[in-house]
Amino acid sequence: MKKGTLVISLDFELVWGLFDHIEIRDKVSYFNNTLEAIPQIINVFERNNIQATWATVGMLFNENWEEWHSNIPNILPTYDKIELNSYEYGKKNQKSGLDKFFFAPHLIKLIQRAKGQEIGTHTYSHYYCLEKGQTEAQFDADIIQAVKVAQNFDIELKSLVFPRNQFNIDYLEIVSDGGIESVRSNPNTWYWDSTAQETLALKLARSGDAYLPFGKKSYLAHGLTLEKVFCQQASRFLRPQNKFELLNNTRLNRIKKEIIKAAKNGEVYHLWWHPHNFGLDTPGAIKALNAIIATFNYCNTTYGMESLTMKQFRDSCLGDS
Repeated sequence: MKKGTLVISLDFELVWGLFDHIEIRDKVSYFNNTLEAIPQIINVFERNNIQATWATVGMLFNENWEEWHSNIPNILPTYDKIELNSYEYGKKNQKSGLDKFFFAPHLIKLIQRAKGQEIGTHTYSHYYCLEKGQTEAQFDADIIQAVKVAQNFDIELKSLVFPRNQFNIDYLEIVSDGGIESVRSNPNTWYWDSTAQETLALKLARSGDAYLPFGKKSYLAHGLTLEKVFCQQASRFLRPQNKFELLNNTRLNRIKKEIIKAAKNGEVYHLWWHPHNFGLDTPGAIKALNAIIATFNYCNTTYGMESLTMKQFRDSCLGDS
């Protein structure tokens, strides 16, 4: 029987993934915790030989605002909702004094040096691929810029995660033209449909999914969709720590059971989160991560389950070296 596989991907974005939802000055402690949590996450991965993909927003590669300005593409997104435009947000906040939440080349280099870690892309500007007003040409310019800044770090981008999970199948050719071979797609269930209207029922279902037995999370590798790039389905979002320990334990137990089930059945389990999710109760989040990894280690020893990056998983399925 084929070995089970644990794939972990992290949407590494800092403020670029939240700016339209928050007031940054109210989140200083939260992002400071995040910056402290990232090396701890890397340490957990390295100690346990965990392979992971860090889908990184391209703007984080910049050293400062001067470099950020020099890397603005000639074609920018024209969202109908201007509040989604990260370029406008950056211009308004470049004198905030909070540069460490906008740029993270030192953390990218830390990930790059760490054993078993892949740096992928979360687009250059945290680009929203399903929002009204933006175009294919604008997305193409964004991907070209993401590839360019990564090359300055001697990084060849091979994996992509669409921001806000706005998976756009029509953009896969652009992704492929950028040299990217693999993307994370959404769980095959109605409340993760990125084209559906964001209703209260949908939001409640996504939240409840972490604690209630909604559907099957792992899947067989041969059931994956192969388009112009390799599409690998997400299984589970690791939700942030809750103030109620009962909910934390319920969430954790579901993940552990799902990993064991995937290992027993020779299936794929793709777990993902944002590093900034560990900005809430960082010690508790690291403790939960250690418990998840301990479950994987048990499955590795007992059932031969393996840990792979998105690129490694793609290569193993297609028989590439």
